[in-house]
Amino acid sequence: MSTRFLVLAVDGGAGTGKSTTAHSLSRALNLMHVDTGSHYRAITRALLDLNLLPGDVEEYLNKKTIPLGTEVIDGRSCLLINDIRFEQTILRSPEINDSVSDFSSLASVRELLFEYQRSQVQVARESNFNGLVMEGRDIGTVILPDADLKIFLEADPTIRVDRRSKDGEKDQISNRDEKDASRKIAPLVAANGCIRIDTGKSGIDEVTQSILEVIKKLP
Repeated sequence: MSTRFLVLAVDGGAGTGKSTTAHSLSRALNLMHVDTGSHYRAITRALLDLNLLPGDVEEYLNKKTIPLGTEVIDGRSCLLINDIRFEQTILRSPEINDSVSDFSSLASVRELLFEYQRSQVQVARESNFNGLVMEGRDIGTVILPDADLKIFLEADPTIRVDRRSKDGEKDQISNRDEKDASRKIAPLVAANGCIRIDTGKSGIDEVTQSILEVIKKLP
């Protein structure tokens, strides 16, 4: 297996197992885990707390700066907004599930997070990880197009809804898929040269092992 600093991009729709897969790879290879979906959820929460609608955001961000920072906890990079880290129970609430696609499709929001997300590679280096695994919807296409390996996860919508329900979440999978895939800026698409994996047909151990086998063959 390559001993160089390793950068993995994991993309896919809601409920395809991105976080579980990224976490598993993080543990197996000592990679810093970056969940960009949580970044958009945190920004959505912060903007909602400011009583902003999607149509108000660009004007607000043209006038105001939202300070972003990083806290690394147990191998995971967490976004701080004004030095505040939102708990997962807040980020995974039905209100955020219903709103995050509308806010994350905004050019001003994506611009706000673009350089921050790219900077996580350096954070991983400085934190003495062997690399990083970043998950989201535009990692292999926009954020880290030069990643050592690009992975695209997919699964039948019925399976993904069932997974979210078992996690205690209510999520409009089909609606989010349509919004994420049809947005003009950084739509959800499989990156060129990626490996595609149907997680509906495989368990996490099998998915992780198949990716590790590909990594072993990297130059």
